Amino acid sequence: MREEVMTPVEFSDICPIADKDFHNEMTILVQEPALQQIMSLLAPQYSWSQLKKVLLSLNSKHEFQTVVMKQVIEGLLAKTTAGLTQSGIEQLDKEGAYTFITNHRDIVLDATQLGYLLVMNGGESCEVAIGNNLLIYDWIKKLVRLNRSFIVKRNLGKIQTLQAAVQLSSYIHFAINEKKQSVWIAQREGRCKDSNDRTQESLMKMLTYGNRDKTIVESLKELNIAPIALCYEYDPNDYLKAREFLLKSKNPNWKKSPQDDLISMQTGIMGYKGQVHYSFTPCINDELDKIPADLDKMLTVTRICHIIDHAIHENYKIFKTNYIAHDILFDNNDFADKYSVDDKEAFKKYLDSQIDKIDDIKLANYDRFFLYYKMLQMYSNPLTNHIEAMK
Repeated sequence: MREEVMTPVEFSDICPIADKDFHNEMTILVQEPALQQIMSLLAPQYSWSQLKKVLLSLNSKHEFQTVVMKQVIEGLLAKTTAGLTQSGIEQLDKEGAYTFITNHRDIVLDATQLGYLLVMNGGESCEVAIGNNLLIYDWIKKLVRLNRSFIVKRNLGKIQTLQAAVQLSSYIHFAINEKKQSVWIAQREGRCKDSNDRTQESLMKMLTYGNRDKTIVESLKELNIAPIALCYEYDPNDYLKAREFLLKSKNPNWKKSPQDDLISMQTGIMGYKGQVHYSFTPCINDELDKIPADLDKMLTVTRICHIIDHAIHENYKIFKTNYIAHDILFDNNDFADKYSVDDKEAFKKYLDSQIDKIDDIKLANYDRFFLYYKMLQMYSNPLTNHIEAMK
């Protein structure tokens, strides 16, 4: 474990809680009744008195992740997946600090599982970017900051948004270059609901705000961006994402409530995912060097997003669910050799059973067709993009 570097006061409201303050903050956190409920759900084999004793014995974020969260994650993987696998991690330096940029499927688990894989492969876990829209209670904010998360401020005015972006970018540069600490951030704000994964250009621009005396390429090279393609055989939130599409089709101004986010978090954590795979890819610095120095700034940003997208799309692990959804959606049998007739029927029944979980809306036949279509898109888009990337 690296010795912790003191973080400048300018980042004090967004950075992870320092190890020197860990025990005191945990002492406050364990008094929160909601934490007891969450931990009892995640680690039912232990009594709260046992868990509380362990939590109060910890003195660092590293201890929290290796002593407590490791067991929690392994318990969840055993109950809710058919296995977590990875490929390509050997391409990265275990001692290096990277900005891991991934496609985004699950609010909580995408980054949590990544940190677990890094530790299990002899490296250090990463710090995690998390939007403050998800931190609806003070105790949740404290918990994630004790678990190596840093805060992304959202829903601000125009001036405050720019200030927050500069602060966030500066902190990420500090984490990589001074703390020598890897970080995780999704390729776009929020999860990609239809799995048509594309890196937001605004994200690339934001990452340069902390280093404005350098060119875009020079600034991003300092962050050692390493894309990762993360793939779930089943997405427990697929029907909730489809529900969002349906509600927005009926009312373009519809927005999720904090309760909707909580339901998504709980469903993602506890729902069945089948196989889960993380495909690590090399740092893109060599690709960035190929971008002409005199290229227009906007075109430079677009080129960088394409480099990241291509790395993710090319390295998707494709499951039977993707092949089946693609064939159903496009009404052909192009990938019929990848699955059986029984597999196809089972997947159709799975989609119907997921739609049946939407019990807060009276669904007409058209609504069910709309939901079914959207879920087919979610499962087929990774394959569509993979095919294009492999050309």
